[in-house]
Amino acid sequence: MEITIDKLLHLNILNMNPFSSQAETEQIIEINRTDRWSAYRRLQELGIPCRCKTEQPLRVQINDVTAAIQIWSVVRQMKLSRCDLACWLEKCWQITT
Repeated sequence: MEITIDKLLHLNILNMNPFSSQAETEQIIEINRTDRWSAYRRLQELGIPCRCKTEQPLRVQINDVTAAIQIWSVVRQMKLSRCDLACWLEKCWQITT
């Protein structure tokens, strides 16, 4: 399953408590074994609740929109090639100039 920012934001918005900015959504992220542990460590560094057991998918807790965007960014960095990431960064620079 491909995880997209739209999907993360959609899940987050649907589960928002109208009296809070917090959401109660756990999402399973399917990425290969090596990337899964790297993503797990990075998400832990960002303070995003997640868990990952041996031979199990990465599970992340999406508590707000910022977490959704950070999760998307971490997964994107794991899945795209270095060349694709460099091209994306170049496009971002062009947009801001």
